Amino acid sequence: MSFFSVLLALLIEQLKPLRGGNFVHQSLMAWVRWTGRNFDAGKAVHAWVVWCITVLVPSLLTWALYRGLGEVNLLLALAWNVVVLYVTLGFRQFSHYFTDIRDALERGDETAARALLAEWRHLDASELPRSELLRHVIEHSLLAAHRHVFGVFFWFVLLASFGLGPAGAVLYRMAEFSSRYWAYKSRTVGVPTNPRLMELAQQLFGILDHLPARLTAFGFAVVGNFEEAVDSWRRHARLWRFANDGIILAAAAGAVGVRLGGSSAPAVTPDRSKTFEIGAAAEAADAEGSTAGMPPEFGHLRSVVGLVWRSVVLWMLLLALLSLANLVG
Repeated sequence: MSFFSVLLALLIEQLKPLRGGNFVHQSLMAWVRWTGRNFDAGKAVHAWVVWCITVLVPSLLTWALYRGLGEVNLLLALAWNVVVLYVTLGFRQFSHYFTDIRDALERGDETAARALLAEWRHLDASELPRSELLRHVIEHSLLAAHRHVFGVFFWFVLLASFGLGPAGAVLYRMAEFSSRYWAYKSRTVGVPTNPRLMELAQQLFGILDHLPARLTAFGFAVVGNFEEAVDSWRRHARLWRFANDGIILAAAAGAVGVRLGGSSAPAVTPDRSKTFEIGAAAEAADAEGSTAGMPPEFGHLRSVVGLVWRSVVLWMLLLALLSLANLVG
């Protein structure tokens, strides 16, 4: 059931992607804001209470509904898997910016490309050289692909194998979303100011993302230049501020032979009163140095797209084999 659930969700998401500012996204923001306001009194123990309510309660409710539907009809349980994966898993939730930037660069319109990057990542891209513009696009696209595809994929398959249905997808998505939301300090979105809550959310998401990040990096190595990817992983992963992100970016850099890393673009102060962007925080790709490889060029965008899709095919094939072995066994 896991294989067909993921396959159907990916196909539907390609045909009918969720639009920005959709009901699900707005509901997530309202839920995280509500739990922080009502259960956070500023103490360390309250951080645990808020995180558990915010992340674990939706996961458990998702599992309970899956069990209830499964008692009625297995097709209803399958449909619930697909619905949950549709809103948590997929490329199109972030790839439209990547595609628009690539099209602008292909037309030779670097001004439009910089404006799109600034809108996407809320960075000051006006003075970025072309190679740095490409680097930021590649890095943020790789991290977004991991969070919206491979990380969700791993936790869904893992918990589904124990009969928990799509609870793993919700667990990962809520942990990632809440860690990013609470780390953003802004009065316009009512972010809690408890520093322990922000720290705890990031720590727990780092733990949940520990194995998925390494599997994503391994997948990049398998479908790319294996030796260079492993060597870059071993030598350069520590350059990045966050260990999991560093492993992914270093392995991808070696897999396609592109130079990644370096300081981030200057931040700007956006108006996020109505929106909260999807993907890693802007500073997640900030590194103390650069990997080996060629400076980013336009052709590397195509290489990165191919790398991600080949990785998806790799993990889907493995999941299909596991599902077949389970049926035969």
